[in-house]
Amino acid sequence: MPAHDSSPVEFLDADSDPAPTLTVVLPTKNEAAGIGKCLETLRNAVAELDVPTEVIVSDSSTDGTPEIAREYGARVVSPDQPGYGYAYRYAFERARGEYVVMGDADTTYDFAELPRLYDRMVTTGADLVLGSRFAGDIKPGAMPPLHQYVGNPALTWFLNRFYDAGVSDAHSGFRLIRRDALTDLSLRTDGMEFASEMIMEASARGYSIEEVPITYHPRVGDATLDSFRDGWQHLRFMLLNAPGYLFLLPGLGLVGFGIAIMTLAFFNVEVTALIGQEAWFGTRSMVAGSLLTLVGYQVGSFGVFATVSSDPIRRPTDAVTEWIVTNLRLETGVALGLALVAIGIAYAGALISQWLFVGYDALPRLTHDVLAFTIIVIGIQTIFGSFFMESIRTD
Repeated sequence: MPAHDSSPVEFLDADSDPAPTLTVVLPTKNEAAGIGKCLETLRNAVAELDVPTEVIVSDSSTDGTPEIAREYGARVVSPDQPGYGYAYRYAFERARGEYVVMGDADTTYDFAELPRLYDRMVTTGADLVLGSRFAGDIKPGAMPPLHQYVGNPALTWFLNRFYDAGVSDAHSGFRLIRRDALTDLSLRTDGMEFASEMIMEASARGYSIEEVPITYHPRVGDATLDSFRDGWQHLRFMLLNAPGYLFLLPGLGLVGFGIAIMTLAFFNVEVTALIGQEAWFGTRSMVAGSLLTLVGYQVGSFGVFATVSSDPIRRPTDAVTEWIVTNLRLETGVALGLALVAIGIAYAGALISQWLFVGYDALPRLTHDVLAFTIIVIGIQTIFGSFFMESIRTD
C-alpha cells in the first residue's frame, strides 16, 4: 500500500463543493513505477499552498497506473482516442479549477516546485507559467544529449523566431495556465505538438507568459518519446502555422535574387574583377535568374493561398500579403495577369519584328527572349492563381 495515509490533504472528487482552485492533469501511459511518488509529492505541495485541489489522471495504461492513482484520491478518466495532446484535451473538458496544472507522472518534474509556479502566476497576473528546465537544472541522465543540446534548443529557437514567444524552454511539460485562457485558446492537436501549440496560440493572442527555473530529474520507467518523429511533429506544426516564414520569405528571397541576376545578365555586366578573369553575366545567367524568379513567385503564392484558405496561428503581417489578401479579388488578379501577358507578348513581338526588319540575318540577344517569356509565364501564373485563390477563400 502507498505510504500516504498520514497526509491530511485529500484531493477533491468530481462532485465536491466548493469547486477546486487548482486542477492538476497528469496524462499517463504505463506509469505505475512513478505515479505514486508524483502524487505523494503533489499532496505535500497542495498542503503548502493550502488551496482546494483536484487531480485528473488521463490514463491509457495497461499496467496498474489507474489503480495506484485512485488509491491516492485522483480521478481517473480514460480518453476515447490516443495521443498526448488528446489526453490533455479530454481531461481539460472535465477540469473545474480556476488554474490548471500540467505535468508528467514519470518523476522527471518535481511537483514540490508547484508553489513557485503558482506564486509567480498570482503575483504577476500571468496567463501561463512555464517551468523552465534550461533556466534551471537538468540532472545528469535526465535528458538525452540530442534533446538537451540540439532538439529542444532548436525547436525553442524556431518557436521564438516564428511566434515571438520569448521563452527558454518551449517544450517543458510542467505548466500552469488559467482555465479561462485555456478555454479561449481552443487547442486542437492530438500529438506531442500540443506543447508547441499552446505557446504558439498564447503568444499569438498576446497572453502573458512567465517562466520559473525548475529541476529536471531522470525518469522512472521506460521512455515513450520518439526523438525524430516527435521533433518533426513539432517543427511541422510550427511551419504549417507560419506561412509567412514557410513560403513568403523564401519566395521573396528567390524572386529578389532571380531579378538581380536577370538584371545583371540583361545589361551584360562584366564580372572580371570578381573572378579574376574576363567574364560577363550572359545567357546562362539570364536563364538561371528567370528560373529562380518563377520558382520564387510560385513559392510566395503558396503563402498567400495558405493564408486565405486557413486560419494559421501566425498570419503574415507584411504589407504586400495584407494588401493581396484584403484587396486582390478574382477580377483584379485576372486583369493584372492579362496585362503582364500582353506586355510579354508585345515585347516578344517587338523582338520578332526587329529580326524580320534585318532580313533574318541577326537574331536578337537571347536574354531579351528570356525576359519576354518570363513576363508571360508570370502573367499566366497570376491569372490561374487568382482563380485558385478565389476558389479556396474562407472569408
